Amino acid sequence: MISKSWQQRLLTLPPLGYLLVLFAIPTLIMLFASFRYTGEYGGLAPWYAYKDGGLTLELTLENWQRLFETDIYLRLFVKSIGYAVFTTLLCILLGYPLALMIARSPRKHRDLLLLLVILPFWSNFLVRIYAWMILLSPNGAVTQLINSIRDVFGLAPVSLMYSASAVIICLVYVHLPFMVLPLYANLEKHSSALLDAAQDLGANRWRRFWNITWPLSLPGVYAGSILVFIPVLGMFAIPDLLGGTDGVMIANVIKQQFVESRDWPFGSVLSMVLTAAAVLVVLLGAKFGRQGGR
Repeated sequence: MISKSWQQRLLTLPPLGYLLVLFAIPTLIMLFASFRYTGEYGGLAPWYAYKDGGLTLELTLENWQRLFETDIYLRLFVKSIGYAVFTTLLCILLGYPLALMIARSPRKHRDLLLLLVILPFWSNFLVRIYAWMILLSPNGAVTQLINSIRDVFGLAPVSLMYSASAVIICLVYVHLPFMVLPLYANLEKHSSALLDAAQDLGANRWRRFWNITWPLSLPGVYAGSILVFIPVLGMFAIPDLLGGTDGVMIANVIKQQFVESRDWPFGSVLSMVLTAAAVLVVLLGAKFGRQGGR
C-alpha cells in the first residue's frame, strides 16, 4: 500500500515533468546560449575549441555587457511593461463588470454568456488581428466613428493604424477573456448570504461591493492579471501588424535578433531578462493572491 505522502509525490510528477521539459531545460539552454559567440553566418558558434593542444571554452560576457551599453533596451523594457500594465488595468475595468454580471445572472443564461466570452477563440488569432486592421484603417468603421465625434468638437481627424492606440486596443480585445474567466470563476462562488447580512446591517450597494465583493474577488483579480500581463509582455505579432515604429515592444526586438539579425546570443540575453520579469510577476501575483484569499 502506497502511503499518502508518496501518493502526493506521484501526483506532482506530471506537472513537474511538464515544467522541467518545457520550461526549465529550454531556459537553461537559453541561458547557456547567452554566453556564447555568434556564428560566422549567424546562430551560435561552437562553445569549445582545441587550441595549443588543449580544450578551450569559447564563452563571453560581451552579450550581457551590450545590454547595458545603451539605454535603448531598458527603455523598450519599460515601454513594454507600461503597455502590459495599461492593458491589464483596462482588462480589469472592462472585465470585472462583465464577470460580475455573468456571475449574478440566472443560471440558465450563464452558459450562453460564457460562450459569448470565449467565442473569439473559435477563430484564428491572425484572422482577428487582420479584422482589427480593417476596422482601424483610415476608412474603417472605428476610425470613421472616432473622427466623426472629433469633428463635432472641431478637432482634427486622427489615424489609428500603426500607432500605440491601435496596439492597446487590440491587446485588450485579445486578452480580455483571460481576465473575465478567472474573475467569473471566483465571483460565482461568493455567497449571497454575506451581501444580505451587510444589507440588513445598513450597508448600501457600494459599501457592500467594496467591503465584501471586492476583497473576496482579489484572488481572481490577481490570477486574471497574471494571465493578461505575461502574454502581453511577450507579444510581438500585434505590435508587428498594428504598431508600426511607435508600437515596437521588446518581444519585437527579440524576434528581430533571432530571425533577421540571427544574433542568437544577444537574443538569448533579452529573452532571459524577459523571462526573469515574467517569473517575478508570477511570484508576486501568487503571493498577493494568497494574501487576498486569506
